[in-house]
Amino acid sequence: MMPPYCPDDAPPGERALFKALAASGETEGWIVLHSLAIASHIRQVQGEADFVVIVPEHGVLIIEAKSHSSVERLHDGRWKLGKQAPTSRGPFQQATEALHSIREYLTVRDVRLRSTPMLGAVWFTHVRARTQLPKSPEWHDWQLLDSEDLRAGASAAILRVLARGAEHLESKIPGFTYGGVGPEATAAVHIANVLRPKFEAAIVRGDIRRIRETQMAAFIDEQYDALDNMQHNRAVLFTGLAGSGKTWLALEAARREVELGHTGRLLCFNRLLGQRLKDSTVDTPGLLTSTFHQEALRLSGVPVRVGAGTAFWDHELPELALEALLERGDGESLDFLVVDEAQDLACEQFLDLLDLLVRGGLQHGRVLLFGDFERQTIYEGGAGLDLLRKRIPDLSTYKLTVNCRNLPRIGTVVKRLSHLDPGYRRFRRDDDGTDPVFVPYRAGADQSTYLAEAVRNLKGEGYRLEEIVVLSPLRSGSTAETTTDAWLRQVLHPADGQTPRTGKLRYCTIHAFKGLDAPAVIVTDLDETKTSNFEALLYIAMTRATDRLIALVEDQTLRAAYGGNV
Repeated sequence: MMPPYCPDDAPPGERALFKALAASGETEGWIVLHSLAIASHIRQVQGEADFVVIVPEHGVLIIEAKSHSSVERLHDGRWKLGKQAPTSRGPFQQATEALHSIREYLTVRDVRLRSTPMLGAVWFTHVRARTQLPKSPEWHDWQLLDSEDLRAGASAAILRVLARGAEHLESKIPGFTYGGVGPEATAAVHIANVLRPKFEAAIVRGDIRRIRETQMAAFIDEQYDALDNMQHNRAVLFTGLAGSGKTWLALEAARREVELGHTGRLLCFNRLLGQRLKDSTVDTPGLLTSTFHQEALRLSGVPVRVGAGTAFWDHELPELALEALLERGDGESLDFLVVDEAQDLACEQFLDLLDLLVRGGLQHGRVLLFGDFERQTIYEGGAGLDLLRKRIPDLSTYKLTVNCRNLPRIGTVVKRLSHLDPGYRRFRRDDDGTDPVFVPYRAGADQSTYLAEAVRNLKGEGYRLEEIVVLSPLRSGSTAETTTDAWLRQVLHPADGQTPRTGKLRYCTIHAFKGLDAPAVIVTDLDETKTSNFEALLYIAMTRATDRLIALVEDQTLRAAYGGNV
């Protein structure tokens, strides 16, 4: 598919046909150009072909897709499609004009089309046009496709049209198919490259940053639906894979509650994410933003103990905070509770404390939860979701399925290596043609050289040091922490949740960076024999990268990840 994604604003019929062709297992070797602009149109100043399907050894089919729910031919000969104004230029004329414009363009550029059927067709994707439209001398019956063809199989329907079209051409041009029908595989690629040539033009890095920020800052329909769902239900759990916009929605949910005149809390698990949320809500009165453990420390009044371990953070501190709240009464209970990273807080001892932080408790209070219970549960077991439903019996659930963060090629690699099924429904951002990079290293070898090279390559692409983050699954002894490379030691700086410092290269654990993202991410020390929860951490690390991903992976681990095909 060229391009490999279908724009969100494309008509529903085009999206349906695009999806059917992309998902078909019978289109190997096919090339499909979607929305091909025709600058030199034979009739108009400029035209467009909805789909140009190039099928080796079968032909080229130009498809005009129509997604209207009704098709009518008026008494004066004009076409009326759905609610559009009547027009004398019907869809078959559109397809024919696009066909001749494309043929003329290819002929002028010396593309050989001998024995290559070039045909036009109209696909009414939402009506049963083949049974409802009468026969007409203005088109061949085989040029008409409809909703039943889409349901039965788009690839089979296209092959049927090409076969019938080739028969028609043979009947009019004897010997047209003699020696076989084109184009050959190499000719098919050539046709595609002439119609949609590959090229590279320089774009200033500032424009790329602005495009990325614009794409990631805009709410999409799915997220607006989620926010509407939030308004209609008292307690809602929003679930979704990494990059589906959960943190943005948590922030927006908290802001909307405050705008309604309510007071409440926005809590999360990770310290760095907590700092990001706090910075984002500093001017939001009536909202207390913190991590769960920071809030527990404030409520309990106890200082952080030197060398405190998991027993303190997971059990002793929540119990001390709970006791303090019970002694204090309900003065700390606020109107609403918003929790990001809910999968890491869904355990009995944490929920007991959260229960006292919202009026009406978890069972009757205004509670909005956001989490990835499928892949990012690295601190608690898989029973957290069941526990939440037990503690909040009428908890509504809304699933987010669109990736708003990662470029499509990063998301596709994540889906493959993390075995996501079904994974993301689609990607919000446009593909830029750059694949993630996986660099193998031998177990126990120093990765400093690879890390330095990766950083310099990203700088060569125009990424500033502060736009790059180095992540590791190791809590101590990571490559960034122990490198002896003089230049790396000069620029590396531990991530602290604050705005990145100019000229500094941040590094931290994958655990600590959960919930955050960066334009470029380098992951080091990926050795599954030395890391627990390896698959979950790999998934989290890869999904932190919005634009560029470079992973340094131990040889055998990389082979295992790709099923031995490296």
